Amino acid sequence: MNAVRVFQTRAFAQFCRKSKIAEDDLCMMVDSMVLGAIDADLGGGVYKQRLRRRGQGKSGGYRTIVLVRFGQIAMFTYGFAKNERDNIDHTELMRFRKFAKEVFDYDDEELKKLANAGAIFEICLEN
Repeated sequence: MNAVRVFQTRAFAQFCRKSKIAEDDLCMMVDSMVLGAIDADLGGGVYKQRLRRRGQGKSGGYRTIVLVRFGQIAMFTYGFAKNERDNIDHTELMRFRKFAKEVFDYDDEELKKLANAGAIFEICLEN
């Protein structure tokens, strides 16, 4: 299982439902990242990772923005289909970096409050 706690924002969870992305795929992505499989390090704990569509390769799949502090937390924040847009812009990147700083400062109590409010969802939990 993952060496970090893994969460997704409400907006990202909606993207996953719409795109039929399974939580198991996200968990495997974080496991791969922990082992060093990084597609793009955008700085400040912001990573862009490719995610393949089920039954297809990564090139025609999705792009995800994941905030990661290795050994602690990963937060899936944003996703988009490659055919919908090429990349995020500079302003979005700055917002993701700012959000990453906030996320990395959350303690267990703050994470619990956000989860109870439905703002985030913890995934990749051991059964």
